[in-house]
Amino acid sequence: MFQLNSLAPAKAPQWSPAADQGLVQVAKLDARNEREVMTFLARRPIHTVAMMGLIHDNGMVSSLNRGTFYGCRNLQGELEGVALIGHATLMETTSDRAIEGLAKIAQTCKTGHMIMGEQERVNEFWNYYAEAGQHMRRACRELLFELRWPVEARAEVPGLRLATAADLDLILPVQDQMAFDESGVNPLERDSEGFRQRCARRIEQGRTWVLIEAGKLIFKADIVSDTSSVNYLEGIWTNEERRSQGYGSRCMSQLARLLLCRTQSLCVLVNEKNTKAQSFYQRAGYKRRSVYDTIFLL
Repeated sequence: MFQLNSLAPAKAPQWSPAADQGLVQVAKLDARNEREVMTFLARRPIHTVAMMGLIHDNGMVSSLNRGTFYGCRNLQGELEGVALIGHATLMETTSDRAIEGLAKIAQTCKTGHMIMGEQERVNEFWNYYAEAGQHMRRACRELLFELRWPVEARAEVPGLRLATAADLDLILPVQDQMAFDESGVNPLERDSEGFRQRCARRIEQGRTWVLIEAGKLIFKADIVSDTSSVNYLEGIWTNEERRSQGYGSRCMSQLARLLLCRTQSLCVLVNEKNTKAQSFYQRAGYKRRSVYDTIFLL
């Protein structure tokens, strides 16, 4: 059985002590709050890149966020927490009482798919959420890795390029299988049209990189969130027929050199059980920064 507190984070976050819940107020956020929220989130960019990326792409209020942004304020009107609550629940907080307040709001959302965040914060959030929230379906632990300059230069891969709409049908089954392996849910079965649209939009945004040879997908990587501070990468995959041949490391090295010309760092999450992937990123120069928990909901 998954134990939320079984592995300590690399560096425990520092929060202010819990206080009277009545001293904070949680409310929906909108476009008027965008600058304030982005300033709040920018203090720890590798941990807030997913929320920052959504706001940058879609604004504070958009169906494309697949949820609603909430802010938790103290009596002085200062933000102590920001969360996206919906399909995915993500959070950034500076006090225990903000975690409690946001968890109580999250209990009212009955269509959530997952809760994700740093291990200790998810532990605390779950303590407040579990009694009246959705039940846990499964959970996993992931390690957050970050890459900054310098990056080892490897032999270039001439065919590595941005995906086009014509590549979508090659990408979809790979992305679907990766999502199923992690969450136990097959998105092509649950929401085929929505999943297809989301993958297509990422391609349209210039966020999906591929290597295709003779009509076969060899390598794929997605930039899920793109900010000036951090790019969050996901969906990184190498065809089984080409693994252990240097394709993955060469493609990732080339992509890293391209992306780090426009952002300060790259980050990825790797399942704690996937030791091969951890070794792959460490050899590429990525450093372990934190421990994350993801709770998938019924």
